[in-house]
Amino acid sequence: MSDASPPELASPVAMTAPDGMLVFHPDRERLKLRPFKAWHHFRELLKDKENTEEVFKIFEALPSRDLDERSRRFVLSAAGQRIRECEPYLPVLLDDHDALRRLPEGSVAHAYLHFMESQGLTAVGLVEEYDKFQADRPKYGDLFDWYINRYRDTHDLLHVLTGYSRDALGEQCVLAFSHGQNGGLGNLFIAYAGALHMKKNFAEGAPVIAAVREGQKLGKACPRVAEMSIRDLLARPLEEARHSLNIQPPKLYQQCHEQWRAKGIDPFDLLAPRKELAAA
Repeated sequence: MSDASPPELASPVAMTAPDGMLVFHPDRERLKLRPFKAWHHFRELLKDKENTEEVFKIFEALPSRDLDERSRRFVLSAAGQRIRECEPYLPVLLDDHDALRRLPEGSVAHAYLHFMESQGLTAVGLVEEYDKFQADRPKYGDLFDWYINRYRDTHDLLHVLTGYSRDALGEQCVLAFSHGQNGGLGNLFIAYAGALHMKKNFAEGAPVIAAVREGQKLGKACPRVAEMSIRDLLARPLEEARHSLNIQPPKLYQQCHEQWRAKGIDPFDLLAPRKELAAA
């Protein structure tokens, strides 16, 4: 007989929503904290910041401590049930660019369209990257999955609402913003470890640590975007939405960009001066 104990479950009770959907699948295992594994995947991420799979692996190695309870409260709330009924799968809504284009000029939807199309991004593209990461993992199909998928699917919307772009510092600031909203060691680890790496190697005196901290504070002051009706948010005027969500302009992030440009450094390619020096 084996001495191995069974894996700890995220919830010992098969709790269901009023429509019968499981909140937590009874076979779902609780993820364990693996800081050394997270560090390994962060080093891999430094080699290619577009390698989204490494980000997912870091989050898996640094699970959020209160995510189970937070998701349970939301999916069982009247607001959560109403949003789930109207928005069962966000990528369908976010990738319907024709419908978004019909919303008013100056809306969150139009800013989101500009961001996604200018960057060549789609909401389903991020889902596909996530599905590759999950290919050999169990599929549970519970409401916990639905809840955490909303964090994934609203990531690019946070870029639009905050004004952080997809440069290296912008990505770290968005993750810090996400930590301010939702907690999560993965968000905090990537944001500050990335900023420390930049400070050591590329910052050129720009206040990158302070910029990340500013993003964290902005996120804490903002209600959880993933728990809002995204359909309603997209239809609102962008500046009005920012004001109502307490999202202030990211001044220190903008200051970093200004300092880099004043030195002839492209904020979107901080390695360029070193490449030129190496070539010379």
